[in-house]
Amino acid sequence: MGYYDNDETKSRRKGGSKSGYFFSGVVGVIVGALLVWLLLPSMVGYLPSSSNVNTSINKTTTPQLSTSINTDVTDAVEKTKDAVVGITNIQDIQNDLWSTFPFQDGGSSNSSNEKTGKQEVGSGSGVIYKKVGDKAYIVTNNHVVEGAKQLEVTFSDGSKEQAKLVGTDIWTDLAVISISSKKVKTVATFGDSDKLKQGESVIAIGNPLGMDFYGSVTTGVISGTDRTVPVDLNGDGTEDWQSEVLQTDAAINPGNSGGALINLAGQVIGINSMKISESTVEGLGFAIPINTAIPVIDEIQRTGKVERPSMGVALIDLTDVPVYHQRNTLKLPGEVTSGVVVSEVIKNSAAAKAGLEKYDVIVEMDGEKIDSSIDLRKILYNKKHVGDQVKIKAYRGGEIIQKTITLADSAKNQ
Repeated sequence: MGYYDNDETKSRRKGGSKSGYFFSGVVGVIVGALLVWLLLPSMVGYLPSSSNVNTSINKTTTPQLSTSINTDVTDAVEKTKDAVVGITNIQDIQNDLWSTFPFQDGGSSNSSNEKTGKQEVGSGSGVIYKKVGDKAYIVTNNHVVEGAKQLEVTFSDGSKEQAKLVGTDIWTDLAVISISSKKVKTVATFGDSDKLKQGESVIAIGNPLGMDFYGSVTTGVISGTDRTVPVDLNGDGTEDWQSEVLQTDAAINPGNSGGALINLAGQVIGINSMKISESTVEGLGFAIPINTAIPVIDEIQRTGKVERPSMGVALIDLTDVPVYHQRNTLKLPGEVTSGVVVSEVIKNSAAAKAGLEKYDVIVEMDGEKIDSSIDLRKILYNKKHVGDQVKIKAYRGGEIIQKTITLADSAKNQ
């Protein structure tokens, strides 16, 4: 009998087959879920996820190279920077200003107007140039310390120390102060300003605009080595002197005064002194040549002053005298248009002893033509010494006279 499937048999076989497939599928899902659950912790590091991406980004850093750069400029600055200090000028406050500064020197808002105090009125820079025993000497500008009742020096580490004024010279705008040598570790070396070349690189070190910018460094070149700048010493609006200076385009601002101008060897070749501050002028700074400064500094350190020869007269440039008085009061010939008028002769002075009188008009000194009081002072201060004789040619009442003056110490002709 042959075997064959009838419809009922087929139906039972199809039903059994579907049940088996369903049961197998369920078992497979369960087994797969268990496997995923067991393996998931070990695969977390390999699965892409937002947290994994953020971790990778946070750990990424920008490449950075650390390189120490040394140049001639940095080497020069390193040699000298600690020898450049800050100088604060402290003066007495006037009575009517005391209420403006009520907490200075222990004062209070209830202090009477009769009480005086001290106030910082300005700051500048200075250069430590010598250390002898328990003292160190600092060169700065005369106008930095002028009028000071107290001087304070600030070192590169921010510490401060009281300073003592040794002496000043108004004509070269130089001054010397002294401090204890205990904290002094660096002393500047002086170079030779006569060997400077136009275009040579130089560096200015100082404290522009006050102590907030302590130890600022600017660079430039020597723009000129033989420059003269007119200077009004007494603030009357009239030029009294022509200072011989170095010109540089290294930035020099208020507060730089008294700081160092150095060459690439780290040697001080100038003392920063002034800057033309007109809005139309840029890159025009000046420094006192160190070769000019050294003899002045040495004399101040030795004697506390600079001994300068004096005639003992007050002078007015002839060009400042109206033509009417030139002809009628001084009775000068028409061809005489320049010279120096003696407006006053100090009693018992060198000029008085030589017979010079008021209204004499000096036109020559030792054979050199005198056009202005600056010309006369340049001969006295640059070429003459106390005790030297000088021959004067002058007009008196329209007639030429000649006198020989034995120059005295300026301090004795006051």
